Amino acid sequence: MTPSAPPAAGGDPRPAADSQARPGADGTATPAQPGAGPATLALDIGGTGLKGSVLDAAGTMLADRVRVPTTYPCPPAKLVDDLAGLAARLPAFDRVSAGFPGMVREGLVLSAPHFVTVSGPGSDQDPDLVAAWARFPLADALAQRLGAPTRVANDADVQGAAVVSGKGLELVVTLGTGVGTALFFHGRLMPHLEFAQFPFRKGDTFNEQLGERVRERIGDAKWNRRVRKALAVLRDLTFFDRCYLGGGNAHHLSGPLDDDVTVVDNSAGILGGIRLWDGDHLGV
Repeated sequence: MTPSAPPAAGGDPRPAADSQARPGADGTATPAQPGAGPATLALDIGGTGLKGSVLDAAGTMLADRVRVPTTYPCPPAKLVDDLAGLAARLPAFDRVSAGFPGMVREGLVLSAPHFVTVSGPGSDQDPDLVAAWARFPLADALAQRLGAPTRVANDADVQGAAVVSGKGLELVVTLGTGVGTALFFHGRLMPHLEFAQFPFRKGDTFNEQLGERVRERIGDAKWNRRVRKALAVLRDLTFFDRCYLGGGNAHHLSGPLDDDVTVVDNSAGILGGIRLWDGDHLGV
């Protein structure tokens, strides 16, 4: 982790002193609020839905969150098109942040477990999609399409940036279509680890045991017990000081949790987008 983030794909990451509205994806977006500083289009890319809003310099949403379903098959060009369509429904922006459900390094996609499948999470992989997504320069592609400098990170990393306290070792776990994790130490993002793809129980990964399809099949009660078992394993792996549970399925959790576990709102997946431009915390 470097002390400051490198230049973003598609342009200079330094905020302008007097931010002016940048046309949206279709050239008709509403101007950003004057005096609000650089406006950030924050995209939360999920295996089930694509969500986005525009944030002012303080992280306040300038528009209600927009959501569209993720459809399959989903090669890179289609995802970029779908995100551009979503952006066209939002106010103007000066820069872009995106959380992606896979391993991302310096704007390149190293893994895309949802998007390499034929018909969505849980279906067979398509070798052509695996090849298409391998090291796909998503940050560059979005920057070129949306006309604004862009940064992309793992979606759990982005969500965590919005909720961590900056004290000790903090683990973020997102529960949704699949499972995501992020680690922060004294507020700084640690190198991303794909715990979701690691064996958890009965030869299955965390993703395979805790994802949305499994929750629907086994029911909330059994799923809740599995989540608690997963937290016990992650506690043994990381010795976290605090764990935050987020994602679209966090609201299915019931019953008391350990004192060092906190449930956070799913909106953090968007609100954390502005932190991608904070070089003191995230280097992407």
